[in-house]
Amino acid sequence: MMLMTVAEVASYLRVTERTVYRLLKKDGIPAVKVGRQWRFERDSIDAWLERSLVRSRMRILVIEDNEIIAALFRETLEEQGHSVMAAKSSSQGLKLVKGQDFDLVFLDLRMPGMDGAELFRQIKTVKPDLAVTITTGYPDSEMMVRALAQGPFGVMSKPFAESDIVDAVSNFLRFTPNGR
Repeated sequence: MMLMTVAEVASYLRVTERTVYRLLKKDGIPAVKVGRQWRFERDSIDAWLERSLVRSRMRILVIEDNEIIAALFRETLEEQGHSVMAAKSSSQGLKLVKGQDFDLVFLDLRMPGMDGAELFRQIKTVKPDLAVTITTGYPDSEMMVRALAQGPFGVMSKPFAESDIVDAVSNFLRFTPNGR
């Protein structure tokens, strides 16, 4: 039986130690406490990882013109085991939606060129069942009203943190039949 430390598990899973502690808090990762230190059995981690990936690995598209915010999404979602693609423009995002299958889209409401409300309308025309979460610093804007007229979607108000991204995906999984 090989026991690993938090740092070793983080390296093994290719995540940060902070993520390992977050998983411990949620009782998601199998571990034992030896004295004041957490220890992890490699076989248990492998089994947990297999179950987690089968259950929750999603294909996620992030349509965001701000590179820093797009990078936050990518890093956070990839740490959670999801496959992430990013588009810097509405036209690039729409092209990806038309050409590939995604489980979830994060869409910035204020985009140059075609705004997020119009892009949401076009996404719903092409793939009416695709789940979309709109990110915005303008929840009371006219664009949000236009988006609401197109159908239901999730909302994340800016500014947001890593944990808000994780929560948005968890909520999607919780309220979707069969976790998808």
